[in-house]
Amino acid sequence: MGRRSLVRISVIGMGYVGIPVAALLADQKGVDVTGIQRRSQRSGWKIDVLNAGRSPFEGNEPGLDDLIRRVVQRGSFRVTDDFSVIKDMDIVLIDVQTPTDGAGHKPKYLSLKEVSRQVGAWMKKGTLVVIESTVAPGTTQFVLQPILERKSGLKAGRDFYLAYSYERVMPGRLLDYIINLPRIVGGVNKKSRDMAVQLYKKIVKVKILSTDILTAETSKTMENAYRDVNIAFAKEMAMACEGLGVDVYEVRELINSRAERHMHVPGIGVGGHCLPKDTWLLDYGVKQYGKVPINPEFIQLARKINDFMPIHATAMIKEALASRKISLRDAKIALLGVAYLEDSDDVRNTPAYDLIREAEAYGAEVVAHDPYVNRFPEAELSRDLDHVLKGADCMVIATKHKPYFSLDLRKVKSLMRTPIIVDGRNVLDRAKAEEAGFLYNGIGKG
Repeated sequence: MGRRSLVRISVIGMGYVGIPVAALLADQKGVDVTGIQRRSQRSGWKIDVLNAGRSPFEGNEPGLDDLIRRVVQRGSFRVTDDFSVIKDMDIVLIDVQTPTDGAGHKPKYLSLKEVSRQVGAWMKKGTLVVIESTVAPGTTQFVLQPILERKSGLKAGRDFYLAYSYERVMPGRLLDYIINLPRIVGGVNKKSRDMAVQLYKKIVKVKILSTDILTAETSKTMENAYRDVNIAFAKEMAMACEGLGVDVYEVRELINSRAERHMHVPGIGVGGHCLPKDTWLLDYGVKQYGKVPINPEFIQLARKINDFMPIHATAMIKEALASRKISLRDAKIALLGVAYLEDSDDVRNTPAYDLIREAEAYGAEVVAHDPYVNRFPEAELSRDLDHVLKGADCMVIATKHKPYFSLDLRKVKSLMRTPIIVDGRNVLDRAKAEEAGFLYNGIGKG
């Protein structure tokens, strides 16, 4: 096949979204993909790892290692830090992070705006640009489109094509969710939308739904706000069950015995790139671009409940220690799991951050273990579980990694100074823990 028949695609941002979508596209006949990643101290190392045909993720990602190796060896995928390659591209996907400001919860679009300026400066006429980053409703139309048009001198929908199609991925299921979940595509006009639909048909095996860009942006943020609200409900009910002296997990099972009920699983907190910020992106979009004044209080409250859970967990730790006449100030806490999601290395917005800060604010020593995470500046981190447990006064399970389900509790007890367990993820059986000589408490466990 000649070079002219190739569809040339650039994917900007080599993270949990950009890497799998780039690799999947590069595996298609007649497609050549160049990833773009800045060589920053924090993430520039990914360039060399990916160009060597390896995945940078430590967690379990079925099929991704083999896929990256295959497309790199084939020569259909490589990564660079040179934005000038955009001049040769037919399609550009933007997959950079879009955090929110911690205090005011307003979107921080520094990376997104800079990347848009680079795309506008280098893209050729006829290029399809697709925003995959999650943004506040109205962002593509009012923030990104003007940047692209201003820097390129081209008009969206006429000289180049602009679409928005959000990711629905989850660490541990990156390829599966891209391939097998319905895809929503919004376009600035019909041709933009149709071109984006044809792009995703290359890798998506299920239905692709098309709409306008504002509706697609709203759908993404509302989808995650909906999940955030449901998780907040589960967490508030967990605290209610603690007060009543019953087990929230048994209550949940009884509720969900009715097919159309689906109470979510409570836990020690909510993490990841999406849920902790997408509610605030929706809130911002409604207030900034909405024609009718509204203050979405319900979703704001849910976000506050979810943010409160690490504080609640710290109070449980403090209470358990006090029952053994130990001050949190004098205690060593063994934290099991710092990733926000089981069997993943993703620590973005993990509730472990807040739990560590809360415990250390009382003077506690926190030592963390995680079988998948290599670096965690918030606390001393070790992959030697015995080292973490040795001399600990409380073992806190913050992530339900598979290895934690098979802990040898008698060995754990022999290593610890004080046998206390606070289970934030319903990993251990209370009866077995108490039989092994532990004081056991857990989120939602009365």
